[in-house]
Order: sequence, then C-alpha cells, then structure tokens
Amino acid sequence: MSRINKVEVHVFQFDAHNLGFTRGQGVGAFGYKKGSKIRVTKYATVIMTENGLRGEYAALWVASASTLGQTLMLAPYLIGYEAEAREQIYDDLKRQARQFDHMGHGPIDIALWDLAGKKLGASVSELLGGYRKRLPAYASTFHGDRSTEGKGLNSKEAFGEFALQCYEMGYRAFKIHGWNEGDKREEAANVLHVRKTVGDKMELMLDPACELRTFADALYVGRACDEANYFWYEDPFRDSGTSAFAHKKLREFLKTPILQTEHVRGVEPKADFMIQGGTDFLRVDPEYDMGITGCMKIAHLAEAFGIDAEIHVAGPAHRACMSAMRNSNYYEVGLVGPDCPNVMPPVYRCGYHDELNCIGEDGCVSVPTGPGLGVEYDWDFIAKNRIALHEFS
Repeated sequence: MSRINKVEVHVFQFDAHNLGFTRGQGVGAFGYKKGSKIRVTKYATVIMTENGLRGEYAALWVASASTLGQTLMLAPYLIGYEAEAREQIYDDLKRQARQFDHMGHGPIDIALWDLAGKKLGASVSELLGGYRKRLPAYASTFHGDRSTEGKGLNSKEAFGEFALQCYEMGYRAFKIHGWNEGDKREEAANVLHVRKTVGDKMELMLDPACELRTFADALYVGRACDEANYFWYEDPFRDSGTSAFAHKKLREFLKTPILQTEHVRGVEPKADFMIQGGTDFLRVDPEYDMGITGCMKIAHLAEAFGIDAEIHVAGPAHRACMSAMRNSNYYEVGLVGPDCPNVMPPVYRCGYHDELNCIGEDGCVSVPTGPGLGVEYDWDFIAKNRIALHEFS
C-alpha cells in the first residue's frame, strides 16, 4: 500500500482565441467573438505517496472558483490515507463535502485512479474492465451568439451549416445549445431548421442548458423536437434541471426522450430522480459526480434499471469510463463552434486533445491505453502559466 504524504493544487491560466463572453462569465457564457481572446483559469491536482508514486489530473470542466475552493478544502484530508483505498476515500470525502455540491471531489478521485494505473502499469480503462476502443462522438455546440461577422453560430442557418461541416468531418450526431435568451420561437425554429438541413443522416440532440423560462416554453420547444425526431431533449428550463416532478410531467406530453441529472450530484440523488420518473437517460460525469468511482456507480445504477447513462463532455477520464460502459451511446466533444477553439486547456505533451478535429474518419475517438489516464501532462506549460500553488503535507 502507498501512503499519501503530499498533495499539490496548481492553478494556471491560458488564452483562448476567437472566443468571448456572450453574457456574464462561465462555461455557458462562452461564444464566438472574432479577434477576441479570453483568459481562462484551470487547475491541476497532484497526489504523491511516501513510496514515490504520483497521480495527476488537470480539471477541464469543473475548474471554477467555487470548485477550486472545495478541492482545497478536501485536499488536506488525503494526507495519511492509503492511495489505493479509493472506496474509503470516496466515502469519507463525500461526507466532508456534504454541505456543498461535491464538485471539488471529482479531480481528487480521478488523480487517485491515475496513480493506481501508473503503479500497476495499466490504463484506467483496463482497470475498469474497458473493452470499447473507439467511442462514437457527437459535436456539442457553443451557445448561439449575436456576432455580425465571421463564422459564429448567430442564426439557424449558421447552426445548420455547422452541422453539415461536422457531418463532413465524420460526426454522425450533433447537439445544439441554443441562445441564452431562451426565446421559445427562436429555439423551436432552430430545432426544425437543423433537421431540415441535415435530413435523416445525423442524430440530433437539444440542450437548452436551463435557458427556457417556463414549463410552457419547455413544452413548446419539446414539441418541435418531437416533430424533428430528436434523439434527446436535455435540461430545458429554469428549474436548473433538478425537479423530478416537472420532468416527469414533461415526459408525459412529449415523445422525445428526456436526458436529465447533469445538475444532480451523486448516485443516491440520481437514483431518486430516476425512480420518480424524471428522466429517460441519466447524465454522468467523472468530474461532476465525485470522480471515476462515482461515475461508475451511476453507470451501473442505470444499467440495473435498464436505461442508458450518457457521459457529460470530454476528457481522458471520461473516455476511460465510457470504454467500460455498455449502456452509453455517444462521447460529447464540446463545446465547439466554427472558426474557434473550445476552452480545454492545452496541457498535454502526448498529442491528446478534445478539439473539434479529435475524431477519426469513423466519427469516433480513441481510448488512451498508456499507464493511468494514458496522457502525459505538460508541466512546463502549467508551471509557466501558474498563478498559484497550494501544497499540503
């Protein structure tokens, strides 16, 4: 066994070009902005042991100020634990974060899995029993913008053209994040136009990201999804995606499957949401749901009830989890748009990335096979761009 004797949290920044904030700040507020650049903050967690083992993970989607605060709160508790005791650590950290949303827990658990894989000379996918080597992917768009120049997603026509671009690249599925204003007529028109543009050669999904203002708005747009035969309808309105009762009612009016629980944390609340009839698919994310340990509990919960669990967004931990999940359909490459990058940090020395062009001609991404997460981090880049280093021992 390997006793943890040090934890580091490296906070760093990088520039993302041709992107700006369409409103406020945060992942959902990014959009195309020609010639602009924004400074993005992320953090990386490193766990070290007395016998020289090291586990690493650079957070991709949860790296907000509040999540960083939770990781810094939980990190000191790791000192003295055996790094291999992931189930014990999962359970104890879940209790320590019981007053919070658990978002800072995920990067710690993922780093522990990376450490275990490196110790054993095996990939995390192999440790999980992964058997899927290529994962079918969908392009998941930025929110619509109001740009007047360049190649932004500023109209239903632009969304349709981008869907066709993705199809030509090899994607066979495409998910729309509409405009942040939540205009039900604009959203429904977009849903119908993109289907008309691509015909039946792509699966289409819609994720308003809780932008629609009322249940009635969600119903209006959902009926457009029905008409256009969408694969799923996700987090439609401003209950913040957490009302099982409301989504059960929505399911009663629509034929399009509902995908919920991105904003419901952990295996027990997701079980409650599902049992109450609030969703057709479960949403799961190793960053959001207390790590790879939590993610796989949720995937197996869904499997026990005979439904699918869809991995939220992208990353090496996400690929490892999906490789071991029978009941998952698509890997989410997001957030993407024409003529701009996503907001993933360029922290890999090994060529790994989750930009729009990460897929092969078959429309799939590969599962890393190297030890641990199977990626090599660029610590020179992280150190050069670091704005804070927190150390616990």
